Amino acid sequence: MTYLSRIRVNPLRAQSRLLLANPRAMHGAVMGGVPGAAGSERVLWRLDADDARRPHLFVLTSSKPDWTHVIEQAGWPDADGEHAAVRDYAPLLRQIAGGREFAFRLTASPVQNTQSPHTPTPAQAARLAARTDSKRERGFRLGHRTAAAQLGWFLDRTERWGFDIPASRSDSPALGLDQPSPDTVLDAQAAPRDINPLREVRITGRQRHSFTKDGKGPRVTFHSATFEGRLRVTDPTVFTTRLLEGIGPSKAYGCGLLTLAPLPARKD
Repeated sequence: MTYLSRIRVNPLRAQSRLLLANPRAMHGAVMGGVPGAAGSERVLWRLDADDARRPHLFVLTSSKPDWTHVIEQAGWPDADGEHAAVRDYAPLLRQIAGGREFAFRLTASPVQNTQSPHTPTPAQAARLAARTDSKRERGFRLGHRTAAAQLGWFLDRTERWGFDIPASRSDSPALGLDQPSPDTVLDAQAAPRDINPLREVRITGRQRHSFTKDGKGPRVTFHSATFEGRLRVTDPTVFTTRLLEGIGPSKAYGCGLLTLAPLPARKD
């Protein structure tokens, strides 16, 4: 079976502040709620902190989890209400069909692969200097840093993920996407594309993450973007796989979980 959990987080507690600030720490808390050995199943999670006073943690697991430790350390253990809602995912999966439309949310890490970074870091420069012509070298994975490039990354890949984004019915482009941003030059590796696609999707959050593993060693740095809008299923099998296995890189750090909701009724 598969389960989708929603856990309330109290942002005023000391442990909560650690989890909210460090994806590595949150990953540890999430894995602590899953029975079995680490790596025995694919776990996806996402932190929704639109309301800074009431953040929620969403987790998708293939075994039934126990979030007691998260509630006790970072929630409201003595307050009223449902602290951790754990729901069977099967009813939603049974609704997946070609042509079916849903509202969606996805936090992903848009990246590009290149053999020659525009502005290489010291570590990348050292790798470039050590290259030889005798063998093909592995490329560099770079995060997209502008809203236009991140949106382009998303729209270019929806077909391979088993869905498409319908044309916008009435909304104008999201602020900042109707004109190139001043830092578009930083994404010089990105392929040019229409930055005003007029599709039913918008970026509602963008963030740069940087932390060390266990407080030591090299820093882990990546960029994330949260996409919201309306999608239409084109390949139910592929789409279901993406729901269960996630989208894009940095899944251990809160990226890749695509969640669905019924579309709100239109007012004609």
